[in-house]
Amino acid sequence: MIDALFGSKTRIKLLHLFLNNPGKSFYVREITRLIDEQINSVRRELSNMLNVGIIKSDEADNKLYYEVNQRYEHYVPLRAIFADEKTASEPLQHSVPSTLDWQSKLDDLGKIKIAVVAGVFIENSGSALDLLLVGNPAPAKLKSFIKTLEKQEGRELNYSVIPYDEFYYRLSIRDKFIAELLASKHTVLRDEENILK
Repeated sequence: MIDALFGSKTRIKLLHLFLNNPGKSFYVREITRLIDEQINSVRRELSNMLNVGIIKSDEADNKLYYEVNQRYEHYVPLRAIFADEKTASEPLQHSVPSTLDWQSKLDDLGKIKIAVVAGVFIENSGSALDLLLVGNPAPAKLKSFIKTLEKQEGRELNYSVIPYDEFYYRLSIRDKFIAELLASKHTVLRDEENILK
């Protein structure tokens, strides 16, 4: 039935392979062995999937490697269909996070003066960065916090932690990284000194 819906047995096998191995890359001959399909049909489907954006490619050691694009807009629903393990039924994306929900989590991390969410947390954000924390969080608590968020989202998150003085300097010189984040659709969860107003 899924074959009829998605049009190709090879495509189904590829989706199953990639969505069960986020963050892992494969080269063409390895893929053909893993899914037991002809190399020409694998190449054709990989090309189609690259054009759609569900996978991305990178060259290393004179081989072209492919992996799932976890930032693809339909990644979470496709993973819910094809992944063997079940992801969170309601990912955080598609709704702006409530500031109240995040305040106690941010307090637990330590000294966080500024917190901004974008990317996968904000629909139509377009930002490559999902979370910016400005301050000095406790490393162990930060690691646990990020791991929890990634589990809820069902994907890896791009986040950055910047000391307050460095952030203030980068903001004052209109640093490209900060400017791009603030130019994209985002939500400021915390701004203790109101410098982002």
